[in-house]
This record gives sequence, structure tokens and C-alpha cells, in this order.
Amino acid sequence: MGSRKGLFGGGARRICAVAAASTAAEMARLVRLGLRETPTIELRLDWLRSDSERSRFLAWFKRNRLGGATFLATCRRRVGGGRLSGGMKAELHWLWQAREAGCSWCDLEIETLRELQGQSLRDSKSLGNLELPSRILLSLHDFARTPSSVRSSGLVAHSEADAVKVAAHAQTIGDSLRLLRLARSSPNLVAVPMGEVGLPARILALREGSALAYAPIGAATAPGQVSLHDLKHLYRAHELTRRTRVYGVIGDPVGHSLSPLMHNTGFVARKIDAVYLPFLVKNLRDFLKAVPEFGIRGFSVTIPHKQSILKYLQECEPLAAEIGAVNTVVVRRDGSLIGSNTDYIGILRALEKKLRLRGSRVLIFGAGGVARAAAFALAKAGAHVGICARRESAGRELAHAVSGEVFPRRALKTVTFDAILNATPIGMHPHDKISPLSARELNCRVVMDLINRPHMTKLLKLAASKGIATVSGVEMFVPQGVAQWELWTGKRAPESLMRKAVLRALRAEERSRQHS
Repeated sequence: MGSRKGLFGGGARRICAVAAASTAAEMARLVRLGLRETPTIELRLDWLRSDSERSRFLAWFKRNRLGGATFLATCRRRVGGGRLSGGMKAELHWLWQAREAGCSWCDLEIETLRELQGQSLRDSKSLGNLELPSRILLSLHDFARTPSSVRSSGLVAHSEADAVKVAAHAQTIGDSLRLLRLARSSPNLVAVPMGEVGLPARILALREGSALAYAPIGAATAPGQVSLHDLKHLYRAHELTRRTRVYGVIGDPVGHSLSPLMHNTGFVARKIDAVYLPFLVKNLRDFLKAVPEFGIRGFSVTIPHKQSILKYLQECEPLAAEIGAVNTVVVRRDGSLIGSNTDYIGILRALEKKLRLRGSRVLIFGAGGVARAAAFALAKAGAHVGICARRESAGRELAHAVSGEVFPRRALKTVTFDAILNATPIGMHPHDKISPLSARELNCRVVMDLINRPHMTKLLKLAASKGIATVSGVEMFVPQGVAQWELWTGKRAPESLMRKAVLRALRAEERSRQHS
């Protein structure tokens, strides 16, 4: 076996674009798009809806000899998680056809190897007078668990295979780290952590020595996938090294977060060797145990961990301790965790543009971590704070902490305020057709929604229809993120570029929804 770099080349060549479509015409279009980003393309022949479409595509492929690129043919059967309905003979037939069309690599499932019962992969007679492409990637897909080693996976390096691939579902962040260790310890191995929990490790796989990292051309088709554009340009997976500083956001859910776009935009603009990743965290201990191995230098904290993170901190900024919620953590070189809260900065900067806070009456709907930041920030700014929360005990405790007042839900139809803030996740993408409050409950001059996705929530639309001034969550989200970025890097953030990137993404998402 050759060196890792020798298998597919270096740099962006190690990013493998996945072309998967039901028709030959669409498959050809995806190949052309993929080649704009990387010269390494996987052809998912099993996704083509019929044998005639497979024949049509391979005929196109043969006519359009695409020099300088590396093509890897895959025709995965259903037993291996693919879409080909035929048996082993059908898989081998189409891999042979791919060879005839010009593919130099093929992906052969471990299930097929077992069915061959030790027959040579290079002997056409043992394969029914068929020949595989000259390079073979032997692969295992395990959708239930993560193997602890190549040997335990059943993928003992085959003497006739040029490389092996382990794609396994990561139930925990610890699972995804085990896959990265495989990439470090085994030459010519492709490590693919599957599932949303495995997404950060999937991005870091090339850094850890994986021979390839896969990405679909266009939008992700399953949890844990990163689009080709994002893997190369947003996360710059092929440029990351062990010297790259890793940051991230932890939460559940976290897939909706625009923080990776905002922070990575800042890193690129300032030419800082750092990357910011989304970590789906259900168990804080699982994540914190992984911090040293990932090389994490800091992270944002969102729902539901803003309060529970406190017990794991070695130090906490006084205001964050008083608030009782942390949204920003710095990881020191000795591994100690320092907590702070930048949510309050964003809330104050956003609301101060709309009304004079001192002496104003502001109702906060909710009593979670971001509601606590809002309540303390507004109280310190001289506002009279009201709390309305589904959890009555949490609402009373928060109101008492800021010398505020508790309002039952039924009172909102008659009581007036200068501003109302939604500090709950109700109305957040993808559940953006609901509002936490009704139009009759919006008796105020200003409504602010701390949700930033979508840009114009159902709540804000209801407020605007009544002639009430609105403040999007973006107006809080960007300043708090800028404060985090500067805390981690010690440099001035390119705030206007970070804001533009967030707004551009939100507008594109809105246009997409309107056209769908």
C-alpha cells in the first residue's frame, strides 16, 4: 500500500464529492458541478433508478473522458445500505462496466467480500469473467454502532485492497473519536463518522489522517452530512492541521445554528488558523471528556446547557455567575474551563436602538438561560422587568432575582408594556409556523424575538401586522457572537462581514422556502 497522500493526492483532492441521482442526466450534471470543487468524485451507480439509466450514464462518462480526475464507482446493495436491488453478481457487473467506462477505483462492500469466500478480487475467472477497476476500496457501513478497531469491524486489511473504509454511526461524541483514532493508527484508511453527533469528527477526519472525506454535491441528504461547498469553503477540511484551533457550539438541537457560518467567516477574513464546528450534545460529560482530544479552545453554549454547564467550570465571570447562565466558555491550556455570558451584550445593543431602557417596562416570555441574561441585563440598565413563564417556579425565582414582577399568561391580554421579548425556542426553524404569543397578547411598542432563524418569525409578523416595531434575533445574535469571537481570539472581529454572512444565509433560506 502507498502513502496516504499517494492514494488520492493532497489538498482538495482528498475531498470526495458524492454524485448521487436517479437519472443519468442529473448524475452527469452533478459530476460537472463536483469537478469545480475537487478532482475526486464518487459515482453512486446504485442511486440510478434502473439498469438503463446506469448504462446511459456510463456511456456519457466514457464519451466525456474527464482527464486529471479520480473517479470511484460505487454500486452498493441494499444489504450494505445502498439502493441496488440485485445481488452480488449485479454489483460486480456494474463495477466492471464502470471500469470499462474509465473508472480507476471502486468501492467494494465487506458483504460482497464475504460472499466471494476468499476468491481473488483480481482474478476475472473467480468473478465470473468480470474485472474490477484497478484500485479497490474495501468498505464497511455499520448503521448501529462504532467498532473499536479495524480488526473488530471485520475489516482486516485485505491483501488485494488498496484502502479500507469504515463508515459507522456515532451514538456519542466518544464513538466519533474512536473512528478518528482508527484514521490515525491505520494507513490508507477512510474514516466516516455517520449521524449528526459524528459531524464534527467527519469534518476533522482529514486532519486526523483519513485518506478521504466525503461530501454530497449540493445539500446534505442525511443527518451528519456536510455539503461539498461547506466542507471545502466554510470548514476548509482539507486545510486543517493539528495546529488549527478548534471552537464550536454545543446544544440540542444544534443543526439550525448559524454560529459556524458567522464565526468561520470571521476566521477566514482575519486569516486565523481556526475552525468552528457544531456539536450535537445530549450529554455534557460525553462532550467535555472529548475536549482535549479534539483540541477545543473554546465553545458557545446554547439550549439546554446554559445553566447545567456551570457545575463543570473552574472559573466563572461574576456577571455570568449572577445571571446563573453561561453562553461562552474559554478552554485554557491546562484544560480548565472559564465561563462568561455575552448574551446580555447582544440584548442590550439590540433593544437600545428602539427605546430608552431606563424606566421602561419590559416583559420577558420565558425563564431559561437566555431569559436570565435578558432579565439581568435589562434590570441593570434600569428597566422594570416582568416575567411570564410556563414553569411558574422558574418564573418566580427569576423575577425575584432581578426585583421584577411575575405575570400570569392570562394577564397579557390586558397589561401593557414598552417591550416584549420572546426568550423561548417556540417558533424556531423548522417549527416556524407557530408563535409563542397571540396578537391579542402583544400590547406594547416593541417586540423582540431572540430566535434568529427564521429572520422574520411568526411572532414578529404578528407584531408588524399590528403596527408594532420589531427587533429580529439577528440583532442580538451577531453582537453576542462578536463578543465571543473577540474573547477567544484577542483580536477585533470583522463584525460587518459576519453580519452580512448571516443575513445572506437567512435571505437565501427564505427565498428557498417561498419557492418550495
